[in-house]
Amino acid sequence: MVIIAVDDLSDQRLLDYTSLTDVKLRSRLEPELGLFMAESKNVIERALEAGYKPRSFLIPEKWLDSMQETLTRLGPEGKDVPVFVASEDVLEQITGFHLHRSAMAAMHRRQLAPVQEVIADAHRIAIIEDIVDHKNVGAIFRSAAALDVDAVLVTPSCADPLYRRSVRVSMGSVFQVPWTRLETWPDMRPLHDLGFHVAALALGENTVRLDDFEQRVKLNPEMKVAWILGSEGYGLKERTIRAADSSVMIPMSHGVDSLNVAAASAVAFWATRRLI
Repeated sequence: MVIIAVDDLSDQRLLDYTSLTDVKLRSRLEPELGLFMAESKNVIERALEAGYKPRSFLIPEKWLDSMQETLTRLGPEGKDVPVFVASEDVLEQITGFHLHRSAMAAMHRRQLAPVQEVIADAHRIAIIEDIVDHKNVGAIFRSAAALDVDAVLVTPSCADPLYRRSVRVSMGSVFQVPWTRLETWPDMRPLHDLGFHVAALALGENTVRLDDFEQRVKLNPEMKVAWILGSEGYGLKERTIRAADSSVMIPMSHGVDSLNVAAASAVAFWATRRLI
């Protein structure tokens, strides 16, 4: 490892970390790929295990020893990756926030795979339509990983799963669940071609209760299900609901008419998880 002690906030080698927004990181280096930030030891390790390549690391002095095992896993490929080390006070000035989870890493993005490749062998997938809150995106990925969802598709206007807050909230699950971005939406043909039953989690005409839909899935264990989850404000678009095969609602009590989309996703994923 190339260990570099830093105390100068104007050091040009730290540009990846100094007040760059997620949008700017995406266009740094190759615009079609760019960078993203992985924060904390566990998240960095999951990114490395998923095959993402680090550009550099930023580590508080007191956490360097605890990160040694992670750094050595890079092997010969890591010999030219700089590891910037500084006091916590200096790092807080560099990043703009308290780096309390041991480390950050600037990671290279990868080219996204085609939709058909990502979902070819899947039985349970989620489609995130126009969700703009990065915390919700990260929480949905975490539920997807925990509850055996095989892949996630994000619509063209959906927030980026690799934004720092999404990655952090997901606890690195964005690296464990295959995902890609749809180029056009709503277009159910790729899903229907692979035999998916598309279920919109929304109120609409001929809406069925989740517990009834769950029984249908249990009676057809090979049934492929694609859940569509809508934005935080207005939910799913009407044309999306019309294009889906089913509209499914979560029965609720005490006059509550909806759940946070991340909470709703966990309920739907749990109810229709594969039991074989």
